[in-house]
Amino acid sequence: MTPFPSEVELNKLFAYPDPAALLDRNYRILATNESYREIFHHGEEMAGRTCYQVSHGFDKPCDEAGENCPLKALMRSGSPERMIHIHNLPVGKEFVVVEIIPIKGNGKNPIYFLEVLKQTLIASAQPKATGLVGVSPRFMHLLDEVHKVAHTSVPVLLLGESGTGKELIARALHDASDRANAPFVPVECSGLTETLFESELFGHRKGSFTGALADKNGLVDAVSGGTLFMDEIGDVPHALQVKLLRLLESHTYRKVGDTKPQRANFRLVCATNRNLDKMMAQGQFRQDLYYRISTYPIHLPPLRERLEDIGLLAQSILKRIAPERVIQLSTEVLFLLRNYYFPGNIRELVNLLERARIKAGGQTLTPEHFPDLLSQTHVTTVEGIPRSAYYSITEPMTFKALESHYLRHMLNDHPGNQAQLAQILGVSLRTLTRKIAELR
Repeated sequence: MTPFPSEVELNKLFAYPDPAALLDRNYRILATNESYREIFHHGEEMAGRTCYQVSHGFDKPCDEAGENCPLKALMRSGSPERMIHIHNLPVGKEFVVVEIIPIKGNGKNPIYFLEVLKQTLIASAQPKATGLVGVSPRFMHLLDEVHKVAHTSVPVLLLGESGTGKELIARALHDASDRANAPFVPVECSGLTETLFESELFGHRKGSFTGALADKNGLVDAVSGGTLFMDEIGDVPHALQVKLLRLLESHTYRKVGDTKPQRANFRLVCATNRNLDKMMAQGQFRQDLYYRISTYPIHLPPLRERLEDIGLLAQSILKRIAPERVIQLSTEVLFLLRNYYFPGNIRELVNLLERARIKAGGQTLTPEHFPDLLSQTHVTTVEGIPRSAYYSITEPMTFKALESHYLRHMLNDHPGNQAQLAQILGVSLRTLTRKIAELR
């Protein structure tokens, strides 16, 4: 039996400004600090219960319910572990960064575990008009990558298809970093000529070229201490790449028409939807520059790999584009959107919802408000229910029958991981287990 923690262990717990709890090897909460109780549980003491009960509502450990468990990972590695989890908070389900730290006794093995929790403010598991939203495994992995690298100063390269939200991720990196109170300055690299590129980036002196009627500070001046986001870095002309490389290597620059070098202080985040490996092989992108900007590459998943997030994203977009109205998606529309390939990704989803919002007179969006989507996906309807190549519906059926048909399809696509499937379907694990039993 685990002995009750000593005054030394309790003092370590109470010294943490962030919410923290002391756990034993059986996931039982032995003690909590005031921040933990106030922020996550309305002041109620959670000692005596398990961490998976109070954080997730599970009746078994996270790893047995299809989730990653930092405590289990620590037991395997012997080192502190850190993960992104979705916790039940007073305001609903939200993302929390969970860090588990071992506390060793007289022997080699830890006897206690300090769980430190930090609610992340850059993403939400609920519909939200601003910031990042999602609950899918691909989104959770992306969010974890952002948190891993945010507090470093290394350059980050965001890779992914057009419309996947690279500027949003760049801003999230900035907001989660130690530079959050300094400027975030985006630069669109497409279409910049050599003179314009240098002038925009470095600034210029009066009279340095035709039209330079006054001294001008560049974006490197404006971003001082903050994050410089260079979008479409693959479009920077080859002749200008060496100037950018010199800036990154020396951390100095000169304004156009000036001879005095100045110090640069910024964190660089770049993004592109182009294949830089292919461009390097063809001599269109400098290899040395590539290695400078890609210390930590992050791949953004396309929307078609985040189907679980479509409903959440759609509600968040509607909150942003129509804050004065409460607009809902019908079951048929949600089904329709999840069957679409989305070559334009989130940007295309915004476009579709904008158009549908204008077409709709009421507060519910239905399939007739998405005529272009219907024609592009070749989806027809049966009794108002979408029918596509993904779901073989050959005759009219009730909603109950449709639910069973869809559940069979999802069980085939997600065998053996019911906890993940429950999250995808937006129901509790208990509800999914009951529905599977009814199905069988």
